[in-house]
Amino acid sequence: MNQPELNGQDGQGRDDQPLDPATLKIQAKLKRLLAGSSLVMFAGFVAVFAAIFYKINSSDSGLDADAIPSTIVIGPNAVVEDMELAGGRLIVLVREGESRALLHIDPASGRQIGRSDFVAR
Repeated sequence: MNQPELNGQDGQGRDDQPLDPATLKIQAKLKRLLAGSSLVMFAGFVAVFAAIFYKINSSDSGLDADAIPSTIVIGPNAVVEDMELAGGRLIVLVREGESRALLHIDPASGRQIGRSDFVAR
């Protein structure tokens, strides 16, 4: 690569001319604009990471460990096949012999709220 010849005057080459005052003003405005936009972008990154950190650490479960019941009654011959926590209720899929049913249970008290039986037509 060719290096421009420097004449020893503040690193300026032979063809470099000092900038006029209007150009220096524009250059200073552009530097301030760049600094301002960089600050806004940095603040945006901080806000995004703060929101992510908040979402990770916030708990949407209103249940306390002491509020969870120790037993839930499902029936003498029932076998639990699956369960989900949805809408503040525990939904349990149980098999009782040949039939299956969904039990809707209040997770705080362990009380059965409702039951949905599957029927063949």
